[in-house]
Amino acid sequence: MKSRRITRFILAAFTALIAMPLMASGVSIATAERKHWSTSRWDSAGLAPDPLSVTDAVVQVYAARVWGWRGAFAVHTWLVVKPAGAAGYTRYEVVGWGGSPVRVSQRVPDGYWAGNPPELLHDLRGAEAAAAIPLLIAAAERYPYRDGYVIWPGPNSNSFIAYLAREVPELGLELPPTAVGKDWIGTDRLFAPAPSGTGWQVSLFGLAGITAAAREGLELNLLGLTIGVDFLRPALKLPGLGRLGLPAGNGSPVEETAG
Repeated sequence: MKSRRITRFILAAFTALIAMPLMASGVSIATAERKHWSTSRWDSAGLAPDPLSVTDAVVQVYAARVWGWRGAFAVHTWLVVKPAGAAGYTRYEVVGWGGSPVRVSQRVPDGYWAGNPPELLHDLRGAEAAAAIPLLIAAAERYPYRDGYVIWPGPNSNSFIAYLAREVPELGLELPPTAVGKDWIGTDRLFAPAPSGTGWQVSLFGLAGITAAAREGLELNLLGLTIGVDFLRPALKLPGLGRLGLPAGNGSPVEETAG
């Protein structure tokens, strides 16, 4: 009897950790003012440094909530690069409409996504960025799922950015728990490095798995949703709500200076 009670308690607590954050996120999305994606903001949020005044190489990764009800669950992520002395940014991302999913463009590097403000996840500058840029470009060119896009469980936009991070561990990128699809590592393998390159993960087609890494901490992936604990920078990771606690510390110059 005692073991059954313990089992029921664990199952109830686990269910609450999934259901309650998703309900809170869903209410936030449902009560927010929304326009149709075609009339929503796509312009700059003013987060990317002016390439005419910042001549050093820059690599940045952004995330923004996706449009509509899916925004309660997930974000869209993308990466931008600016070689030293370049007059503008090149943006790398995967989208699910109109032509090849992999898009390489000169779109606004830090633009709103269907009206949702972007969050700067990663900011790499100077010599480290200069060294990473050719590696990232080469990784994007050999991305093995260039002709495939599946909203869930992947490969999607977050699977693409996670792939780039795994291929270029020098990036040291930790993706948020709301990056649904980041744990999709393909149909031909079960083990892979964690996106940050500081540990490993096992994943069953992105539907179930576990990640253990210095940056990510311990993450459990269930049906694309992430529950986890970051021990290095104490935080709880929950579906829908994302990270609750200290920031991830993905290399922001401001953060590194302050820390």
